[in-house]
Amino acid sequence: MTKRLFLFAGYDKHGVIDDALIMYVRALNKLGDVVVCMDSDCPQDELQKLQDITLYAMATRHGEYDFGSYKRAYNWARENLDISSYDFVYMANDSMYGPLFDLAPYLEKLESENLDAFGMVKNPHRKSPHIQSWFIGMRKSVFMSEWFNDLLQSVRHHDDKGSVTILYEHGFTKRLIENNLSWDAPYSAPGRSIYNRVKYFYKRKMPFIKKLAFSRHGGALGRQLLYILNHVSPDISSAIMQNANRVYGNEYISKILTRNPFKIMWRNIKYTIYKLRTDGI
Repeated sequence: MTKRLFLFAGYDKHGVIDDALIMYVRALNKLGDVVVCMDSDCPQDELQKLQDITLYAMATRHGEYDFGSYKRAYNWARENLDISSYDFVYMANDSMYGPLFDLAPYLEKLESENLDAFGMVKNPHRKSPHIQSWFIGMRKSVFMSEWFNDLLQSVRHHDDKGSVTILYEHGFTKRLIENNLSWDAPYSAPGRSIYNRVKYFYKRKMPFIKKLAFSRHGGALGRQLLYILNHVSPDISSAIMQNANRVYGNEYISKILTRNPFKIMWRNIKYTIYKLRTDGI
């Protein structure tokens, strides 16, 4: 039986462990062991919600984004587990809603392809192609290596989130390439398409959607989101809506989830005008 360890990074500005996060962690727990690190000031009664579906859950406001949480979960695992006993170690974070479909067949397919590392989605960036770091799987050739440990231990706070992306998300794949290790992902998302084309990816059975799709383009993706919400199971839809309403507000969510083509067109026009004013033509 395949033995998996999931290092899970979470963040909630209110310090809440809600149904969407519990849904994701519970799905991982069915497939392996889970260690959670929240980059949030979560009270103990919130962390208790994860007690039965994790090996360990911690919360500390470190400000190092997801790789800071991966680092802390990895360090806990190295100190408290025999990490070498695992076949695969995964890093995943809660910037996504999901899983929208059963994850087991996805992991079994990815693990069968004899890659050193893999993700759910890759960005085929011309200068720096990389695995998107919200879901990464690794064999021992990666997670037991000195360079991987060095990468995680190097994680620090940066004021510029772009620096975090370059240093750690791009940096992970860069080091795979430098060490002649194989990597791939079943879905390819150039640019910001993982945010902007959520219906496209859902219809192709990608098992997650970006949370930020709710705020992209001034709410103009509402029709795509509504399609997904109407096609996933009621419990998944309920968990997503609970989180979205809490984060963005009931009024905003109610407003964007429309099929009205004129409202959608107007939001796109407003967003285009905004971009022209801020970024120029």
